[in-house]
Amino acid sequence: MVFTPSRREAGHADGSRDLLEASYQKRSLVHLSAGSTVPLLKHHIWLVVRGMVKLGSITIHGDDLLLGLAGPNEPFGEPLAGVEACEARTLCDTDLLCFSTAEIRQDPALAATLLQAMANGYRQSHALLALMGLRRVEERVRGFLELLSQEYGQPCDQGLRLNLRLTHQEVASALGTTRVTVTRVIGTLREEGWLQIDEQRRLVISHLPARR
Repeated sequence: MVFTPSRREAGHADGSRDLLEASYQKRSLVHLSAGSTVPLLKHHIWLVVRGMVKLGSITIHGDDLLLGLAGPNEPFGEPLAGVEACEARTLCDTDLLCFSTAEIRQDPALAATLLQAMANGYRQSHALLALMGLRRVEERVRGFLELLSQEYGQPCDQGLRLNLRLTHQEVASALGTTRVTVTRVIGTLREEGWLQIDEQRRLVISHLPARR
């Protein structure tokens, strides 16, 4: 079972989003094209306005490790990383805002709003950890795609469409399995009709539990 926001949490998120969007008008957005590295500046926090950022690291064996994702109105940055070798890279064309920790401390409303956004990120991390506890890889892959769809999916006629592109290797690194296994499981999910791929090669999850 993955985390699905409750109506109360969703309402709080809407209020937080309004406050953050009001601050957009006062700042210059940083636009980065897909595949760009976002510099993790010391004592600064980035906020995604539009787009998606992949947070990753490299293991001691040189393998890529997916640590999480940051979507619209979600923060990330050096003070939040907790991993020395963390890297941030855009998955699509992305607009960002940058705040120093000093100015966040001076603005209580902004600090409270970012704190709520960070709490949502921690819930995502906990959901990913819960997936790692599933014994069957098939359940991990299905749960991972369900989590991404509930967090970032866009409604369409077939279900929820993911406008981000993760390679099979990136999914495998997030779930502690191999690219070949992920490819096999995704093929099975497509055969079952649970998963589709649209004309632009984006994933569409067709069968999801109802939102609470």
